[in-house]
Amino acid sequence: MAVDTPLLQGNGGADDIQEAKPEGFFTRFASESRKLWQLAGPAIFTAISQYSLGALTQTFAGQVSELDLAAVSVENSVIAGFAFGVMLGMGSALETLCGQAYGAGQYRMLGVYMQRSWVILLTTATILVPIYVWSPPILELIGETTEISEAAGKFARWMLPQLYAYALNFPIQKFLQSQRKVFVMASISAVVLVLHTFFSWLLILKVGWGLTGAAIVLNTSWWLIVIGQLLYVFITTSDGAWSGFSWLAFADLFGFVKLSLASAVMLCLEFWYLMILVVIVGRLKDPLIPVDAISVCMNINGWDAMIAIGFNAAISVRVSNELGAGDFKAAKFGVLVVSITSVSIGVVVMAVVLATRDYFPYLFTSSAAVAKETTKLASLLAVTVLLNSLQPVLSGVAVGAGWQAIVAYINVACYYIVGLPAGIVLGFVFSFGAEGIWSGMIGGIVLQTIILVVITSITNWRREAEQAESRVKKWGGSIASEFRVD
Repeated sequence: MAVDTPLLQGNGGADDIQEAKPEGFFTRFASESRKLWQLAGPAIFTAISQYSLGALTQTFAGQVSELDLAAVSVENSVIAGFAFGVMLGMGSALETLCGQAYGAGQYRMLGVYMQRSWVILLTTATILVPIYVWSPPILELIGETTEISEAAGKFARWMLPQLYAYALNFPIQKFLQSQRKVFVMASISAVVLVLHTFFSWLLILKVGWGLTGAAIVLNTSWWLIVIGQLLYVFITTSDGAWSGFSWLAFADLFGFVKLSLASAVMLCLEFWYLMILVVIVGRLKDPLIPVDAISVCMNINGWDAMIAIGFNAAISVRVSNELGAGDFKAAKFGVLVVSITSVSIGVVVMAVVLATRDYFPYLFTSSAAVAKETTKLASLLAVTVLLNSLQPVLSGVAVGAGWQAIVAYINVACYYIVGLPAGIVLGFVFSFGAEGIWSGMIGGIVLQTIILVVITSITNWRREAEQAESRVKKWGGSIASEFRVD
């Protein structure tokens, strides 16, 4: 990653924006906003739809029995959640490579990159299979009861097809996103969500298949998404980006694996960070009410995070495409626009959380004690959703520009060396409980966000654009130059 101080840049720095006339600035802002929302809108809808598959399965399972609810909930959040984070992270390498290759006109390389990612993610999925198979003792090790662990473990083994659907789905999504074909993913996800809702009701409740029905429907829904997207890619050939299966998918894998691992470490450290919060709070004395309250807050934070994921995908595509095309000014201006837009939405969500802090807990619980504890935590939830409006955007910039390895180191330092220990000290040593644990972890997010803001601000975008083609060659393999379209 190339960085310089704005005073030394001469090109691509803040002066480019300051020199623009006011009317020119607002015209450019409106134009960039339109491009942003064309990507972010469908991406947000897709994220919410796919997030809803597991959430709806959990809801229907809760209508059967408390044990079924616990089994689906634990499998979704712990076993599948772990796999989801790994797969999403490994697949995110394509956001850099496909985005920059598309911007540079190397369209046929997109299909090769996607196939390479399939090879890597299918291998990763196979490595993760033992976690599913031996999930009962793993769950007991982290504190779950034997009854819940056995039920969740049984459900986890039934959900192995979903693991391999993840391995195919994420590369396809990054392949399509880089070409801005986000409406296709949104449409397929919408149709599958409707079918998922109906057949979940039919098999889980009406026919009475319980967890068996839940596994059948959830696995089928994820594979329908994969099949629908694959059919679109194969039939349309994505404007030349797909030219069929190729042995080139197995060439120059080392650089691709390196970037995939960096992407996985970067995103997994972020994805798991607040998930750990629930586990740590569960170690408090009398943890039932704090855990329930934290779970309510994390539920709201999860839905809000889907908006951030949409903006993350949008700015990743915009930055990678523009850097690949050599337009560093467009890339830099896109970062400014998405940051202002996302933070504005974050301020609105924060205000809503604070304004309804005495009321929204009762949407999730009938317990007055849990609602009271949730209200106490609402201010921390408000701060978290505000930070969530900017931090994922900056991570998207990092992915689009290819800075995953550097951000991975930043995440380790800020989250796990500063934030997590601070939360443990405040929660347990100083006896601030759930509020102390969450406050310390927020400190880690604040530190990471500040560092990413500084890095993004001093980046020499002209130099980043110049390095985009060499970055694709370095991580994509030496054959990239064979597919360039001038």
